[in-house]
Amino acid sequence: QVQLVESGGGSVQAGGSLRLSCAASAHNPRSFRMGWFRQAPGKEREGVAVIYTGGGSTVYADAVKGRFTISQDKAKNTLYLQMNSLKDEDTAMYYCAATLRRRLGLTNIQTLDVREYDSWGQGTQVTVSS
Repeated sequence: QVQLVESGGGSVQAGGSLRLSCAASAHNPRSFRMGWFRQAPGKEREGVAVIYTGGGSTVYADAVKGRFTISQDKAKNTLYLQMNSLKDEDTAMYYCAATLRRRLGLTNIQTLDVREYDSWGQGTQVTVSS
């Protein structure tokens, strides 16, 4: 498994921006896929955005397309999520996740499925108010 530590959450007004960071331990093997997930109170955890760390291809949930951008800094072993035009419904605990499993040919839905990831951070809270 990979050790992950998120940071960057906070409170922001609707329409504002936040950038989340996820630092992976330098001693861990490089993950095959990494992503951001979120869980609102009373709801199941859902996939937000995923990146294939080797080639850099990305997958986004429909709810965040055009507003959120996932990126990575390989030299720093860090994953980012730039969140713009935030809405009330983006309020949730945001988790970084990773997997070493090299599963290919997944659909977008499968790529965003929490069951595809086996390493998780502790989460960082994002609260959007109007």
